[in-house]
Amino acid sequence: MNDSVPFHSLSVTQTLERLKSSEHGLSQQQAAKRLQQYGHNRLPAGKKSGLLKIFLQQFKNPLIYVLLAAAVLSLSIAQWHDAAFIFAVLLINAVIGTIQEFSAQHSADALQQMVTTMCRVLRQGEELEIDALSLVPGDIILLESGERIPADLRLLSSHNLEVSEAALTGESLPVRKNASVQLEPNTPLAERSNMLFAGTLLDRGRATAVVVATGIHTELGSIASVVTTERLPQAPLLIRMQRFTHLITLIVAAAAVLMAIAALLQGMTPQQVFLLAVALAVSAIPEGLPVALTIALSIGMRRMAKRNVIVRQLVAVESLGSCTFIATDKTGTLTINQLTARQITLPSGQHWAVHGEGMSPEGEIESDNGALLDRICVAAVLPNEGFFGRSGEQWVSHGDAVDVAFLVMAHKAGFIRAELLNLYPEQAVIPFESEQLFSASLNRVDGVTTAFAKGAVEKILSMCSQMATQLGDVPLDANRIEAVAGEMAQQGYRVLALASGEVSLQPQEVFSREHLNGLVLLALVGLIDPLREQSRPAIAACRSAGIEVAMVTGDHPLTAFAIARELGLEHDASNVVTGLALKQAASQADFDRQVGQGHVFARVEPTQKLEIVRALQRQGHFVAVTGDGANDAPALQAAEVGVAMGKSGTDVARETAKLIITDDNFSSIVSGIEQGRVAYANVRKVIFLLISTGAAEIVLISLALLSGLPLPLLPVQLLWLNLVTNGIQHIALTFEPAEGDELSRPPRKPTEAIFNRLMIERVLVSALVIGLVSFLLFQSLLGQGYGVDEARNATLLLMVLFENIHAFNSRSESLSVFRHNPFRNGLLLAGAIAAQLIHIGAMYTPWLAQVLQIHPVSLAQWLQLLTLAFSVMLAMELHKLYWTWYRSGSHRSAR
Repeated sequence: MNDSVPFHSLSVTQTLERLKSSEHGLSQQQAAKRLQQYGHNRLPAGKKSGLLKIFLQQFKNPLIYVLLAAAVLSLSIAQWHDAAFIFAVLLINAVIGTIQEFSAQHSADALQQMVTTMCRVLRQGEELEIDALSLVPGDIILLESGERIPADLRLLSSHNLEVSEAALTGESLPVRKNASVQLEPNTPLAERSNMLFAGTLLDRGRATAVVVATGIHTELGSIASVVTTERLPQAPLLIRMQRFTHLITLIVAAAAVLMAIAALLQGMTPQQVFLLAVALAVSAIPEGLPVALTIALSIGMRRMAKRNVIVRQLVAVESLGSCTFIATDKTGTLTINQLTARQITLPSGQHWAVHGEGMSPEGEIESDNGALLDRICVAAVLPNEGFFGRSGEQWVSHGDAVDVAFLVMAHKAGFIRAELLNLYPEQAVIPFESEQLFSASLNRVDGVTTAFAKGAVEKILSMCSQMATQLGDVPLDANRIEAVAGEMAQQGYRVLALASGEVSLQPQEVFSREHLNGLVLLALVGLIDPLREQSRPAIAACRSAGIEVAMVTGDHPLTAFAIARELGLEHDASNVVTGLALKQAASQADFDRQVGQGHVFARVEPTQKLEIVRALQRQGHFVAVTGDGANDAPALQAAEVGVAMGKSGTDVARETAKLIITDDNFSSIVSGIEQGRVAYANVRKVIFLLISTGAAEIVLISLALLSGLPLPLLPVQLLWLNLVTNGIQHIALTFEPAEGDELSRPPRKPTEAIFNRLMIERVLVSALVIGLVSFLLFQSLLGQGYGVDEARNATLLLMVLFENIHAFNSRSESLSVFRHNPFRNGLLLAGAIAAQLIHIGAMYTPWLAQVLQIHPVSLAQWLQLLTLAFSVMLAMELHKLYWTWYRSGSHRSAR
């Protein structure tokens, strides 16, 4: 026998032969030997980082390397204060980063929990209960309703078997299984009706099956192996920050070499050159950036939590705002994952809409014939094995999803099963069996023995001779009914029929299918897993924000298209891309072409979701993936940002994802996108403030060096500027609220650097203004006969004032500072005042004044320096006007 033929293509006999097993099961010796050969039925565990490793990773950053070098240089020339300041900020940053990022990755553990269970097996014909960990290929396993499948199985026999595979395949409805069929080798995973898969749930029926794969070799195991071995993509912010830090490092290194050469040529001693190098490093490196970045993302994390978005990995705060493409699951994400009756279609073709969704009786049925609606609801409720009712304040249900959907529908019209049974006592029932595809009940209705039936359209039609209309019962038009049912199926509905009629049954007769003849077809009912109310506007909001959205599901193409059309994602069923089409792609280029053109993907297998994400990434997208099932785990892991559903999501989806939506509402993602963009905008504002003031310090030092003047600011004074006075303000800037137009802008290009043209221009303008004005003040004071310490004292105070005012310039890249209400970010206003008061307080604190080499100034001097500091606000306002004019295209029309 060819071992390459998959088990779903083999008969029961062929399967047992290949596995060298029998219907009586393995012997204990065989099982022990195979356990040694295949290992325990467990999934691989991911390698976790320890606390120390996470702490040390905080130092893997070029900016940190430069600061460490500056600290070492400070120690080498006995500048203890400088070294202590630098080491302190590095330690604070590392501690904050470690606390935020110390979250263990339990993806494989969550998957393991899905298959850890006890199960019943046959060993040498004897029934035993064993730990599922001990299952081996060839074991015969016995299953009943409600049990979780512990391994991949080939059915040997089955009775009325339905399995919930949503967590693995995305199929929203229970799947009927049949042991007797043999399928084609390329049958999609979701259609392998003679197979059971690890981690899925047996909803109804019983079965005997043989184990064909355990642990890592199961379909669930292939997901686990991908989750634990897949290399995580870097977050967009990390990519941009790496580019930025490398750029800053190169600039600092080049500037240090040039200034060192210039200093040596001017006759400075090596120690003075070292001091200059430390001053340059301290001024150029934004020491506060790592801490500010962590705080900005933490603020975004808290804001997202208020919008029902829980952030598991800190950098994911900004990642969602950076995404250019969302690949979303359907079941439980866009839809409510609850089968619902949405349409009643009369035999005449007239449609009655059923409002409301899920397990709630709220809603109404749009009917213009109350009597006929009553007949329909009674037929939906009596041949029904489900339960729907209240438990305290909650509506609860159990039983088959179709049965419950019919009970909810009837409840909307005021029909309750318990009350109907009192009115129409039940005499006999034919329970639903997957082989017969219908259920029926026999009830006494006003003294008349009446049968009620519901089930597959073709089965119910064969029982009927008449059909109900608005004008009464008329002869059945089967062709018309089949055409109407086909139209409903094309719309993605699962279509069932309802019928009733008087029957003749002798006292000794047993109610059976033979008695179901001459019934009246009452209606066809369309059931579907409906959209969440907010899904369509949420997708529209994503599109207005420039983000493409695609639906990726394991559902049938017709169902997927019906949902996509309702969402506005797709209007042509021929554009739906199937998993089979992707599998048959001639090349990677062909695969990428299909992915690039598709917005609806149906019958997609778990590994294909991962390949779709990779294809989108190859096309330059930053990808967000949403999902709730184990089948989504590989794609959630591989995407730049994985988003899991918190309520309905499986453990593995939640543990693999970087973000969790607590209300399972796709629209919460829109709020997350907005907050992600706010977080990134605030990071840019902080970077601008820090880099522009740092660049101003370089301009100041460079002009002094070129003019042969002493250092205008000492390294410890530069650290005071960067970490204390400016530190308060740039932290306050991370609390900046949204400007209001975040969702009207397109997403940033993945290749866009943090330092774009606008920021470069602003940094140059502000640095030149601050640096030049400060240098002229320093030079003027020395020229007037003031001592170096006095000149440095005034220059340092001017730089603090410049920082105070420049913090407000940084609040927006486009809005004038005069159009920003300062009280919208009261923390920044308080921070600027506090920074100034702290500096003034330091002047009057003896030990601190001695360390910083500063002293008090008069109010007149302070006001003069404040006037000079407003020059940077004037320069920024003029540049904002220029930039608005430039972006409007006026410069082109002026030509």
